[in-house]
Amino acid sequence: MIAITLFIGAISLMIGVNLLYRSVVNEAGARVGQDLNVARVIYDRQIECVRLALELSASTPSLADALSSGNEPEAARALNAVALKLNPNILGISDSQGRIIYRREAEIQGDALNTAPNPLVVKALESKATVAGSLVMDNQELALENPELARFAPIRVRKNPEDMEAQPHEMTKALMVGAAAPVFSGDRLVGVIYGGFLLNKDTQIVDKIGETVFKNEKYKGRSVGTATIFYQNLRVATSVKDPQGYRAIGTFASEEVNSRVLGKGEKWTDRAKVLDEWYITAYEPLTDIMGRRVGMLYVGVLEAKYNDIRTKAISVFVKIILASAAIAIILGWLITRRIMAPVSHLIQASAEISRGNFTPDIGPISRDDIGQLQRKFLKMTTALKEREESQKAQSEIRLIQSEKQASVGKLAAGVAHEINNPLTAVLTFTHMILRRTDLPGEVRSDLETVASQTERVRKIVKSLLDFSRQSALTPESLDVNGLIQESVKLLENQALIKGVSLSFRGDDNLPLFTLDHNQCQSVLINMIINALDATPSGGKISIQTKRASLENANGVEIKISDTGTGIASEHMDKLFDPFFTTKEVGKGTGLGLAVSAGIIQRHGGSISVNSTLGEGTAFTIWLPMADNPE
Repeated sequence: MIAITLFIGAISLMIGVNLLYRSVVNEAGARVGQDLNVARVIYDRQIECVRLALELSASTPSLADALSSGNEPEAARALNAVALKLNPNILGISDSQGRIIYRREAEIQGDALNTAPNPLVVKALESKATVAGSLVMDNQELALENPELARFAPIRVRKNPEDMEAQPHEMTKALMVGAAAPVFSGDRLVGVIYGGFLLNKDTQIVDKIGETVFKNEKYKGRSVGTATIFYQNLRVATSVKDPQGYRAIGTFASEEVNSRVLGKGEKWTDRAKVLDEWYITAYEPLTDIMGRRVGMLYVGVLEAKYNDIRTKAISVFVKIILASAAIAIILGWLITRRIMAPVSHLIQASAEISRGNFTPDIGPISRDDIGQLQRKFLKMTTALKEREESQKAQSEIRLIQSEKQASVGKLAAGVAHEINNPLTAVLTFTHMILRRTDLPGEVRSDLETVASQTERVRKIVKSLLDFSRQSALTPESLDVNGLIQESVKLLENQALIKGVSLSFRGDDNLPLFTLDHNQCQSVLINMIINALDATPSGGKISIQTKRASLENANGVEIKISDTGTGIASEHMDKLFDPFFTTKEVGKGTGLGLAVSAGIIQRHGGSISVNSTLGEGTAFTIWLPMADNPE
């Protein structure tokens, strides 16, 4: 019981620890997935702010009138009003052909503005609708919009741990969010107003995510949550800190993340090492206004916090399991003592039964389930005692019958030997006299009576010899079903003439048996003939075989059933006695069943009979599977 308790405790501990681990990991994964959704909302809100401000400005009548009339200074003043409200990093206006007529932060105005069209303007003119989202600009394009911004935007790329051959360099691409809104004068497109914010080295969005999502929570001096904006797989804006305490701008995401998120466009949630710390992370791709994947948005939660929570939970769980196991062991020991007292009595009683005492003392009967076991045990001992007495009585009957048959057999052998020679002489001389032609009719009739009765006596003598003779068996491998079919075929016509249905149904899975063909067939024929004699016209005789075990030995059971007159109960014990018959005088010698029983016994089998007077009789022959004929 202690071993079982400890085993179950260990299994429970393993399962519980695993479930706790999965629960914590799943909880962390679910949380970081929700955090990423909030981070995306904050990111998109920045884009939305630009879009709404530009749409509001584009709907201003003064700006539409200025662009419609070609009054560029007036359009510039309207644009500066937008700058005061939004304060974007880049802000400009184009005409209906996409020619930039004013860039707020540009150092040079005029025709030099049109050296490169702004991608936001191009997209807005194509769709004639507001365009908002992420975009990538190279340093030259950025310099046209805002030279100061172009000097600030480049990022020094740090060494990539997964590409040791790559040397540190400067990344001059700028990741931005922006919008462009078309300006209409009536139904006519007269220009486009555009603006945007630089994300390279920006702290506003990632810090807003940290403040909103993670409440700037600290754990053991480290930020619980971090957020990052990637251009491709390079960090351009992040709250992740390097070992020196600086923002880890210019570092890379892992190749696995790069492959899954940028390569396949999938959202990725799993534990990952961010610089020198493990985080539960979530990434999703960022697409530009053209639908191309240009970067990633990331949030991560410090795994150490969840590891400590998991460790504490597991520690509590282990203590609970150990305490439960200790209580279970103590209770088990107490219950076992209570249970084992009556069980010990049962064990002693079992030993008494093995020594032949079928009335052992099992102690007081309990009132619980053990009491039911004790009562069942008493019923078992009673059944064993009855079975022992029954087997003893049957053994005595078989012994008496064997001794009776042996005695009668010796007597029959002696009588038959003494009678057979003079009987042969009487029969021979009687037939010789009957050959004479001068015998009177009355004398001839008397001699024929003498001959027939002498022939009957000779058959009786032959039956006595068959009963007493211990002829050697000639065993061979036989198909029992085939042997029965042969016997049935020999008696089919006799059954047909009498009007009795004779049927056979055999078990198809019987093995071959080692039997004496002739003697076993004579037993079957004798049994079927007896059944035919006892069954009136219109009755049925059925024969069937099946596998059966008797006293732990495997064998075959042959059952011959009829719907005849049955056997009276007072005759049942005498059926296999020599010279006992219920047939009319002259129709039977009373040796058939005795001879059949002897043949079956010599094959190691047995014959039993079950009969109901007026309903029918069933003889059951059992033969062992082992090759044990003498």
